[in-house]
Amino acid sequence: MNWTDERVEKLKRLWSEGLSASQIAAQLGGVSRNAVIGKVHRLNLPGRAKAGGTVATSRPAAKRPAAPTTPRATNFPARPATVRPAPRTVGATALKDDLDIDTAQVLEYVPVSNASLPTSLRLTLTELTERTCKWPVGDPLKDDFHFCGCEASESSPYCKFHAKMAYQPVSERRRA
Repeated sequence: MNWTDERVEKLKRLWSEGLSASQIAAQLGGVSRNAVIGKVHRLNLPGRAKAGGTVATSRPAAKRPAAPTTPRATNFPARPATVRPAPRTVGATALKDDLDIDTAQVLEYVPVSNASLPTSLRLTLTELTERTCKWPVGDPLKDDFHFCGCEASESSPYCKFHAKMAYQPVSERRRA
């Protein structure tokens, strides 16, 4: 179905008279209610009176939130969460309890100074075997790039130290 000039004029007239999209579709014939709604939207015809509201003359442009001018650092203290008491209702939602939300705790990163790192054997790609750790160290585009090279277990391509870094438990990943 094509929207001819006559059909568009009839649509505008019927819309201004206050007919519903279904009624307009029935009078135009060969067009669905959704097609009428889409055409009204594309023509930017004035909206309808809502229950208890006013008639909108045109669709307001969607407002986008302003982009922050400076990036936020991750070490800012978190805002305390506000708890609004939920009204008790009947039915299926009656079993839901009010949630007590504690304020977020700000964790500060403190590098460990007494950690013992394994001594890297600094192997190149051609020197790796099935029993050596294949943990990459550094930038692959730089000359000092190498692999750990420590002894790896049979079930992992990494040594014990790098396996702990690579395979974190699900609960710890969720916390992070």
